[in-house]
Amino acid sequence: MKLGVSTYSLHNAYLSGEMTLPGIIDYIASIGAEHAEIVPIDVALPDNPKLIDEIRLAAKRNGIELSNYAVGGNFVGLNDADWELELNRLKREVDVCAALGITRMRHDIAVPKDFTALQDLSIRHYLSELPRFVEVCRQIADYAAKYGITTSIENHGFFVQQSDRVQAIVDAVDRSNFRTTLDVGNFLCVDEDPATAVANNIKLASMVHVKDFYYRPSYRNPGESWFNTTNGNWLRGAIAGQGDIDMPHVLGIVKKSGYDGYISIEFEGIEECKSATKMAFNYIEKLWTEL
Repeated sequence: MKLGVSTYSLHNAYLSGEMTLPGIIDYIASIGAEHAEIVPIDVALPDNPKLIDEIRLAAKRNGIELSNYAVGGNFVGLNDADWELELNRLKREVDVCAALGITRMRHDIAVPKDFTALQDLSIRHYLSELPRFVEVCRQIADYAAKYGITTSIENHGFFVQQSDRVQAIVDAVDRSNFRTTLDVGNFLCVDEDPATAVANNIKLASMVHVKDFYYRPSYRNPGESWFNTTNGNWLRGAIAGQGDIDMPHVLGIVKKSGYDGYISIEFEGIEECKSATKMAFNYIEKLWTEL
């Protein structure tokens, strides 16, 4: 297992101007990580070859790997012309992944920029979109194959988040270089038990994210900084090991499965992001050795 950090964890420091993407990689290396996962929020890397080089050189300078490249995407409700535009945009992101020297890439298929825009999360709607989801994932996987890149979808965005919905797409795409980026915490967003869901999907994982949440039932509205699950319960991002997910049990399932690839810390809580990320990293590093 190689433990690292997603740049998403330090996004608040990026937004404030405190850190650049190469600077985030410097910080990730400084806390002992073996790899960094690149999540270019608010950065158009296809249009910035200089930054691509700076990211690659920052990883080389620090002696760490770049493990995964994770980008957004949405194909729900698009007409044919917009569907093609989105497909071609993601193919350009595959080119970026290759330029960075990364061999894993997560692309979304049902995560609009405005989450509230996707109102119908029903299984009926999912099944109606499933053939087009499968087609786009096949096309991107086939395009990525020439670079030796394994593509994946993640369990997030509410619409394609349950373990069985992810499984259905991975199975139907039927490409050896198409898998899932498995986030152990995100299943809570659709009120699925993390331990059960991780056990269901770990054999399909090309990448594992470790994220934690505080959880409250729907009748206990905790106020600001919390968001609703699909069934109206409440979540707030937590430092890994400090939230309500039984992390020893969940990561025990990951380890017993034989998974021995990259694991990324993801933090999206309200605490200061640098110290929170370091605490999460230290906890998971210690926990893994004890399992």
